[in-house]
Amino acid sequence: MEIIIIILLLAIAVGTTYLTVNSFQKERRTQFAPMFVDTSVLIDGRITAIAESGFLTRPLYIPRSVVGELQFLADNADSEKRSRARHGLDIISQLQALPQVKTVIFPDGVKAEEGVDNRLLKLAKKHGGAVCTIDYNLNKVAVVEGIEVLNVNELAKSLRMAYLPGEKARIELTQKGNDQHQAVGHLDDGTMVVVEHAYKQIGTIVEVEFIRSLQTAAGKMMFAKLSQQPKAISQKQKTSTPAKTDKITKKQPQLKGTQPQTSNKSAQKRVNSKPSRNKSPEDSLVELANGR
Repeated sequence: MEIIIIILLLAIAVGTTYLTVNSFQKERRTQFAPMFVDTSVLIDGRITAIAESGFLTRPLYIPRSVVGELQFLADNADSEKRSRARHGLDIISQLQALPQVKTVIFPDGVKAEEGVDNRLLKLAKKHGGAVCTIDYNLNKVAVVEGIEVLNVNELAKSLRMAYLPGEKARIELTQKGNDQHQAVGHLDDGTMVVVEHAYKQIGTIVEVEFIRSLQTAAGKMMFAKLSQQPKAISQKQKTSTPAKTDKITKKQPQLKGTQPQTSNKSAQKRVNSKPSRNKSPEDSLVELANGR
């Protein structure tokens, strides 16, 4: 009986050790699996900023066929394509100079007869690697074939601000800001929002309009203002406009100087413009004064 127990314990220990070693090797293979870079990523150029930040732990494999395609485009008659291809070749040199990432020119041939996209998919399958691209169609094909894809556009989209200036949202104001008139709330992702002139609304949920955003080393924060209701504004404007006109009309009789004379002249013109058949004695006196 004791021998059976010992055998079972040994079997469990061997199985656990095998699973641990297998998962470790798989994780290690995934960590050092090559990332095959597409032509579109090199022309785009944002891959250098990602590599400089240290987020790329895999080695970058640039197939020789991709370099050949860039060289072919650099010799193109179209000036725009030529400049973009030369920019892609410069990006390769910049990646090779970065110590944060290992960049390898993979010798797969100068020209891909089946096309560069198909060559990338073949290489990724053969070497158990991933494809780095911003090409929408290549991304879809790689997902269908079960190949891991790292899309720079998706990365940029995920790092984008949740709200842009001019957009509105409802948030809860929880505390005071640095200034006395400010209130602070937070978005669902933890982004701090500083709302101007909202200290009286602390503890309530309000609608705010975002003004600007600020990205710092400690994170991102946004500034906003209380969203105003357009109906209330229009009513205030309606009530304030007649008051201004009333003040103007009241002040006009009290003005001194040349303005009363101009008003008399305009009145005289209006009098003169009236038909002569309806003249009154006052009109005759005005005409006599004008004749002098």
